[in-house]
Amino acid sequence: MQPLIDHARLAPQRQSGRRTGGAPAPAPRAMFIACSDARLVPTELTGARPGELFELRTAGNVIPPHRIGRLTAEAATVEYAVNVLRITDMILCGHSQCGAVQARTRSQAPRTAPTMWLWLLQTHHWRRLHTPGANPGADPGHQHLLAQADKLRRYPAVTRSLRARRLRMHLWYYDVNTATVSAHQEDGVFAPL
Repeated sequence: MQPLIDHARLAPQRQSGRRTGGAPAPAPRAMFIACSDARLVPTELTGARPGELFELRTAGNVIPPHRIGRLTAEAATVEYAVNVLRITDMILCGHSQCGAVQARTRSQAPRTAPTMWLWLLQTHHWRRLHTPGANPGADPGHQHLLAQADKLRRYPAVTRSLRARRLRMHLWYYDVNTATVSAHQEDGVFAPL
Protein backbone atom coordinates (compact mmCIF):
# COMPACT_ATOMS: atom_id res chain seq x y z
CA MET A 1 0.00 0.00 0.00
CA GLN A 2 2.84 2.41 0.75
CA PRO A 3 3.88 2.83 -2.92
CA LEU A 4 0.30 3.81 -3.76
CA ILE A 5 0.27 6.37 -0.93
CA ASP A 6 3.63 7.79 -2.02
CA HIS A 7 2.42 8.10 -5.61
CA ALA A 8 -0.78 9.84 -4.47
CA ARG A 9 1.27 12.34 -2.44
CA LEU A 10 3.16 13.31 -5.59
CA ALA A 11 -0.03 13.83 -7.62
CA PRO A 12 0.00 17.64 -7.24
CA GLN A 13 3.51 17.80 -8.71
CA ARG A 14 2.57 15.59 -11.66
CA GLN A 15 -0.60 17.57 -12.30
CA SER A 16 1.06 21.01 -12.18
CA GLY A 17 2.42 20.62 -15.70
CA ARG A 18 -1.00 19.66 -17.04
CA ARG A 19 -2.96 22.57 -15.59
CA THR A 20 -3.85 25.46 -17.85
CA GLY A 21 -4.75 28.09 -15.28
CA GLY A 22 -8.49 28.65 -14.94
CA ALA A 23 -9.34 26.88 -18.22
CA PRO A 24 -12.30 24.52 -17.98
CA ALA A 25 -11.67 20.81 -18.01
CA PRO A 26 -11.98 19.27 -21.47
CA ALA A 27 -15.21 17.48 -22.26
CA PRO A 28 -14.79 13.71 -22.46
CA ARG A 29 -14.16 12.49 -26.00
CA ALA A 30 -15.62 9.08 -25.34
CA MET A 31 -17.08 6.78 -22.76
CA PHE A 32 -15.03 3.68 -21.96
CA ILE A 33 -16.92 0.77 -20.42
CA ALA A 34 -14.75 -2.08 -19.21
CA CYS A 35 -14.25 -4.82 -16.65
CA SER A 36 -12.85 -3.86 -13.26
CA ASP A 37 -9.82 -6.10 -13.93
CA ALA A 38 -6.66 -4.19 -12.93
CA ARG A 39 -4.77 -5.43 -16.00
CA LEU A 40 -6.95 -3.28 -18.25
CA VAL A 41 -6.16 0.43 -17.85
CA PRO A 42 -8.31 2.53 -20.21
CA THR A 43 -6.19 5.69 -20.07
CA GLU A 44 -3.01 3.74 -20.75
CA LEU A 45 -4.65 1.83 -23.57
CA THR A 46 -6.05 4.94 -25.27
CA GLY A 47 -3.50 7.57 -24.25
CA ALA A 48 -6.34 9.71 -22.94
CA ARG A 49 -5.45 12.60 -20.68
CA PRO A 50 -7.43 13.58 -17.58
CA GLY A 51 -10.90 14.74 -18.60
CA GLU A 52 -10.89 13.10 -22.03
CA LEU A 53 -12.37 9.71 -21.14
CA PHE A 54 -15.51 9.03 -19.10
CA GLU A 55 -15.11 5.58 -17.54
CA LEU A 56 -17.51 2.95 -16.28
CA ARG A 57 -15.95 -0.16 -14.75
CA THR A 58 -18.05 -3.13 -13.68
CA ALA A 59 -17.24 -6.60 -12.40
CA GLY A 60 -16.98 -8.79 -15.47
CA ASN A 61 -17.91 -5.85 -17.71
CA VAL A 62 -21.52 -6.82 -17.04
CA ILE A 63 -24.21 -4.41 -18.17
CA PRO A 64 -27.47 -5.14 -16.34
CA PRO A 65 -30.56 -5.32 -18.55
CA HIS A 66 -32.46 -2.03 -18.67
CA ARG A 67 -35.74 -2.16 -16.81
CA ILE A 68 -38.03 0.79 -16.20
CA GLY A 69 -38.00 1.71 -12.53
CA ARG A 70 -34.88 -0.34 -11.78
CA LEU A 71 -32.12 1.97 -10.62
CA THR A 72 -28.52 0.90 -11.22
CA ALA A 73 -25.26 2.79 -11.15
CA GLU A 74 -24.57 1.53 -14.67
CA ALA A 75 -27.82 2.93 -16.06
CA ALA A 76 -27.28 6.28 -14.33
CA THR A 77 -23.69 6.53 -15.58
CA VAL A 78 -24.62 5.67 -19.17
CA GLU A 79 -27.54 8.10 -19.17
CA TYR A 80 -25.35 10.89 -17.78
CA ALA A 81 -22.63 10.29 -20.37
CA VAL A 82 -25.03 10.25 -23.30
CA ASN A 83 -27.63 12.85 -22.30
CA VAL A 84 -25.60 15.33 -20.25
CA LEU A 85 -21.99 15.01 -21.41
CA ARG A 86 -23.14 14.27 -24.97
CA ILE A 87 -20.31 11.86 -25.65
CA THR A 88 -20.11 10.90 -29.32
CA ASP A 89 -18.27 7.60 -28.98
CA MET A 90 -18.84 4.71 -26.62
CA ILE A 91 -16.18 2.01 -26.32
CA LEU A 92 -17.25 -1.26 -24.74
CA CYS A 93 -14.05 -3.19 -24.05
CA GLY A 94 -13.77 -6.82 -23.03
CA HIS A 95 -10.55 -8.69 -22.32
CA SER A 96 -8.96 -12.11 -22.42
CA GLN A 97 -8.56 -14.23 -19.29
CA CYS A 98 -11.63 -12.62 -17.71
CA GLY A 99 -12.51 -14.50 -14.55
CA ALA A 100 -16.18 -13.62 -14.95
CA VAL A 101 -16.35 -15.08 -18.44
CA GLN A 102 -14.48 -18.17 -17.31
CA ALA A 103 -16.87 -18.63 -14.37
CA ARG A 104 -19.92 -18.32 -16.65
CA THR A 105 -18.41 -20.66 -19.23
CA ARG A 106 -17.86 -23.32 -16.57
CA SER A 107 -21.09 -22.42 -14.73
CA GLN A 108 -19.18 -22.46 -11.48
CA ALA A 109 -20.16 -20.06 -8.76
CA PRO A 110 -17.29 -18.61 -6.73
CA ARG A 111 -18.08 -20.04 -3.27
CA THR A 112 -16.73 -17.01 -1.44
CA ALA A 113 -18.48 -14.47 -3.69
CA PRO A 114 -22.21 -15.25 -3.91
CA THR A 115 -23.06 -11.64 -4.76
CA MET A 116 -20.62 -11.80 -7.65
CA TRP A 117 -22.31 -14.95 -8.93
CA LEU A 118 -25.73 -13.27 -8.82
CA TRP A 119 -24.23 -10.32 -10.69
CA LEU A 120 -22.87 -12.66 -13.38
CA LEU A 121 -26.28 -14.22 -13.81
CA GLN A 122 -27.24 -10.95 -15.48
CA THR A 123 -25.27 -12.24 -18.47
CA HIS A 124 -28.17 -14.55 -19.22
CA HIS A 125 -28.45 -13.33 -22.81
CA TRP A 126 -24.85 -14.35 -23.45
CA ARG A 127 -25.70 -17.86 -22.32
CA ARG A 128 -28.24 -18.10 -25.16
CA LEU A 129 -25.56 -16.92 -27.58
CA HIS A 130 -23.06 -19.43 -26.21
CA THR A 131 -24.97 -22.66 -26.71
CA PRO A 132 -23.08 -25.69 -28.02
CA GLY A 133 -23.10 -25.74 -31.80
CA ALA A 134 -24.59 -22.25 -32.13
CA ASN A 135 -21.34 -20.63 -33.21
CA PRO A 136 -18.53 -23.21 -33.29
CA GLY A 137 -15.15 -21.83 -32.34
CA ALA A 138 -16.54 -18.53 -31.08
CA ASP A 139 -14.44 -17.01 -28.33
CA PRO A 140 -16.51 -16.91 -25.11
CA GLY A 141 -15.01 -13.49 -24.33
CA HIS A 142 -16.19 -12.16 -27.69
CA GLN A 143 -19.65 -13.65 -27.14
CA HIS A 144 -19.83 -12.08 -23.69
CA LEU A 145 -18.86 -8.68 -25.12
CA LEU A 146 -21.49 -8.93 -27.87
CA ALA A 147 -24.18 -9.79 -25.31
CA GLN A 148 -23.25 -6.80 -23.14
CA ALA A 149 -23.38 -4.53 -26.20
CA ASP A 150 -26.82 -5.89 -27.05
CA LYS A 151 -28.08 -4.98 -23.57
CA LEU A 152 -26.44 -1.56 -23.73
CA ARG A 153 -28.16 -0.77 -27.04
CA ARG A 154 -31.50 -1.26 -25.24
CA TYR A 155 -30.88 1.61 -22.82
CA PRO A 156 -33.22 4.42 -23.98
CA ALA A 157 -30.52 7.13 -24.08
CA VAL A 158 -28.25 4.87 -26.14
CA THR A 159 -31.05 3.72 -28.44
CA ARG A 160 -32.11 7.30 -29.23
CA SER A 161 -28.57 8.54 -29.77
CA LEU A 162 -27.59 5.63 -32.00
CA ARG A 163 -30.70 6.12 -34.13
CA ALA A 164 -30.04 9.87 -34.43
CA ARG A 165 -26.39 9.10 -35.30
CA ARG A 166 -25.16 11.26 -32.42
CA LEU A 167 -23.41 8.25 -30.92
CA ARG A 168 -21.13 5.56 -32.30
CA MET A 169 -20.55 2.31 -30.42
CA HIS A 170 -17.21 0.52 -30.66
CA LEU A 171 -16.56 -3.01 -29.38
CA TRP A 172 -12.94 -3.65 -28.45
CA TYR A 173 -11.28 -6.76 -27.11
CA TYR A 174 -8.01 -6.46 -25.21
CA ASP A 175 -5.57 -9.37 -25.06
CA VAL A 176 -3.82 -9.15 -21.68
CA ASN A 177 -0.87 -11.29 -22.86
CA THR A 178 0.03 -9.25 -25.94
CA ALA A 179 -1.55 -5.88 -25.08
CA THR A 180 -3.17 -5.90 -28.52
CA VAL A 181 -6.67 -4.66 -29.19
CA SER A 182 -9.08 -6.02 -31.75
CA ALA A 183 -12.31 -4.34 -32.82
CA HIS A 184 -15.60 -5.86 -33.86
CA GLN A 185 -16.19 -5.28 -37.56
CA GLU A 186 -19.46 -5.01 -39.47
CA ASP A 187 -18.94 -8.53 -40.82
CA GLY A 188 -18.97 -9.87 -37.25
CA VAL A 189 -15.23 -10.56 -37.04
CA PHE A 190 -12.86 -9.14 -34.44
CA ALA A 191 -9.86 -7.70 -36.28
CA PRO A 192 -6.76 -5.83 -35.01
CA LEU A 193 -7.20 -2.07 -34.65
